[in-house]
Formats: sequence, structure tokens, C-alpha cells
Amino acid sequence: MKIYTKKGDGGTTQLIGGTRVPKHTLRIEAYGTVDELNSFIGVVRDQDIQTKHQERLIEIQDRLFTMGSLLAAEPGKSKMQLPEIHTEDLEYLEKAIDEMDDELPPMKSFILPGGHPAVSHCHVARCVCRRAERITTALNEHEAVPEIILQYLNRLSDYLFVLCRKLSQELGAKEQPWKPRL
Repeated sequence: MKIYTKKGDGGTTQLIGGTRVPKHTLRIEAYGTVDELNSFIGVVRDQDIQTKHQERLIEIQDRLFTMGSLLAAEPGKSKMQLPEIHTEDLEYLEKAIDEMDDELPPMKSFILPGGHPAVSHCHVARCVCRRAERITTALNEHEAVPEIILQYLNRLSDYLFVLCRKLSQELGAKEQPWKPRL
């Protein structure tokens, strides 16, 4: 299989199902942003963090590839069998969030992103996740998106936030509270 086909040179791409659409459509923006998120999570995983976090991130990256394929499929036209996201995938994130949160001090204010490169990369991944969620909810207003995808993105951004806090704790980084200037 060649990497280049030249079919997209005119600004269109093909959905799973065969229809060609402009590369700037919401569907393409949605799965493109999920792909970007997956890459940023790879950057977080490549940091000097605990193996358990790296293993969770690999699992999450797998789910994001699944999500990308589901978003790249033309509703009702794809005959290809695609992997799915399940309720257990949400529960996996929730369990990880609860485990980390139980070991963290309570939050008393908003926290400024930063403190350590691993934490900063994780905050960027969290922001890209929120953008993927915004674009996917906009797509959902025009074409139905499986509810589990919206739920997963929402839960994943929560997971990434708590992971930022946990990494700060483990790496000895100071959480900088936001002190609004009034």
C-alpha cells in the first residue's frame, strides 16, 4: 500500500464508506483532532513517568484509534467492521481517576498549568482533548455521533486533569494555585 495516492490533492478525503468530503468538514476536524490528541498523549507517555501511567496511556491511545475510525466512518454507509468503545472503557477511566484522586490533596483553587515538562505536556493533551470534545459535539448537532464517544472524551479530559495533578505529586512539582487579581 502506497502512502500517497494523490486523491486528496484537491482538498478532499474519503470517509470509510466511500464518500469524498472536503478536508475541512466537522467530521474530518473531529477525527483529526482525536489523532492530534493521540499524538500528544504519546508525548506524555514518553516522559519519565511511572510504568502504570504509561500502560494506561497506551490503553487510552488504543481507544482513541478506535474513536478515530468510528468518526472516519460514514454513518450508515460503511460495511467495514470497526472496533467499538464500550461502557467498560468509561469505567476504566473512572477507576483510574478515583485511584489517583484518593492519593491527592483536595483542590482549593484552580491550578495554573506547568511545574514540570511532563505535567505541562499532560495539560496540553487535556486542552486538545477538550477541543476534540467541542468539535465532536458540534458534529453531533449535524450528524449523530455515538453517545459513548462524547462521554469518553469528556471523561478523558477529567482523567488527564487528575493525571496532571498526580504527576505533579510524583515528580515533586509545585502546583501553582491561580490567585485572581481583583
